[in-house]
Amino acid sequence: MIEPHAPAPPGSPPPWAGPARLPVQPETGRFLVLACVFVCAACGLVYELELVALASYLIGDSVTQASVVLSVMVFAMGIGSLAAKRLRWRAAAGFGAIEATLALVGGCSAMALYAVFAWTGDWGGLWGPRWLLVAFSLTIGLLIGAEVPLLMELIQRIRRQDAGGAVADLFAADYVGALVGGLAFPFLLLPLLGQLTGALITGAVNAIAGGTLVLGLFRRDLTRRARWLLLIANLTVLGVLASAAVLVDDFEQAARHAVYGKDVRVALQTGHQEVVLTGGTDGRPLDLFLDGRLRVSGRDERRYHEALVHPAMNGPHARVLILGGGDGLAAREVLRHAGVRRVDVVELDAGVVRLACRDPALSKLNGHAYDDPRVRVTTADAFRWLRTAPVSTYDVVISDLPDPGITASTKLYSQEFYGLARRALAPGGRLVVHAGPFATRPHVFWTVEATMRAAGLHTAPYRVGGRDAGFAAGPDRTAGTARSPRDWGFVLASADTRPRLGLDPYEPRLRTLTRATLAADGRSASAARIDGLPASTLVHPRY
Repeated sequence: MIEPHAPAPPGSPPPWAGPARLPVQPETGRFLVLACVFVCAACGLVYELELVALASYLIGDSVTQASVVLSVMVFAMGIGSLAAKRLRWRAAAGFGAIEATLALVGGCSAMALYAVFAWTGDWGGLWGPRWLLVAFSLTIGLLIGAEVPLLMELIQRIRRQDAGGAVADLFAADYVGALVGGLAFPFLLLPLLGQLTGALITGAVNAIAGGTLVLGLFRRDLTRRARWLLLIANLTVLGVLASAAVLVDDFEQAARHAVYGKDVRVALQTGHQEVVLTGGTDGRPLDLFLDGRLRVSGRDERRYHEALVHPAMNGPHARVLILGGGDGLAAREVLRHAGVRRVDVVELDAGVVRLACRDPALSKLNGHAYDDPRVRVTTADAFRWLRTAPVSTYDVVISDLPDPGITASTKLYSQEFYGLARRALAPGGRLVVHAGPFATRPHVFWTVEATMRAAGLHTAPYRVGGRDAGFAAGPDRTAGTARSPRDWGFVLASADTRPRLGLDPYEPRLRTLTRATLAADGRSASAARIDGLPASTLVHPRY
């Protein structure tokens, strides 16, 4: 794509090694190349972080997703660097083409992943999100890896200098750009623009930076045809990204309907997660989704919350601590008991609490629990809050937290966490923990139980069955579908002696739980015990 040169005599440097014909002074040219390195490095890191964040949200297990994305991308960068050696003789044209391709692939990667997730739900298939994540990581890594050798060639063409000095300048600009991109993603792009629009704008910046450098600074290295092709390619990429940005709200709404069904009533992004409410009007059951995972199902939430709360309330229960449970449903069950003087709710996401207070359907479902003066809400991380919690204070501690195994919640199922919860219990107090699905993930359940015993607690495991499960109302998202059987595992524990599974003789009438079914649930769980599992700790998580 560069102008043809006459054959060089043997032993002379190749034609592409000669000085570039620049429209500016060499020092200005070097500055512009290093500025482009800075911008491209920032964009490249944003693509990496965007893939990790989106994969963690869609697939879960952020540690695994980060490991897959980063390891595949770093490997691909090495292959891309080797492949770029073939483009050194046409460095300017090659770099321009690579940046246009990278801008298109990186900018559209978030929308493509979200579209496959929403409309197929096919986790293991050839075109499922897992494989598409690997494909994007590989492609973006190849393109990013090819940047540095070509930029090195371009900067050397402006002014020859020792290789060490050129590498130092190039890497300094690259690393500083990566720092800016790494900070811009969580503090600027994600909160202000969201994942989809943020990726599209990053792609546009990438295309403008690469195209401007080549067409502005190195245009004399390109043939007339190459200049027009590169200009058309960049304008096409920018047009695609701009069109996608204009349509992103419609796309997100359509994808959300594909995931949750057409009954989406509330959808908001808090500082911690996406919160979606469906149903709750005209007799339709209300469902609450957090980051795409069904957290509350109006069809069977009574079964879950009665099983979680009431066995722990069999005994003194004047002061109750609820860890999580921002939806107010566990607090609703606690307040049904006479003798409750204070309920402390420690919830990380204030947005969920606000929704539980203000949304008519959800506040009705939780019995307007937050209007009760006995309920006090603290917005905090449960683990951090327990470190400074008053000692020997609570008669009942209820752990109503996301399933163990989700990386963000691993510390909330650790031996250290249960040690802190044990310290907060008053003499004779009880701790109850939602320990995840009993039937489908028995090793996880019994690891929770083993971890609680390692923290010095005496345990009484039990399980209950529900009616509905699933990741969302749409296609199959997890081990079950939206209409498959659902079950929950719980562990009741005490620091003094093994607690007896039972119900308060003075408790209100329950809809789904009886003393007979609770005893049977306890026997059923104990019969399936898995012994010998190690405890999970902060430094060695087992889930």
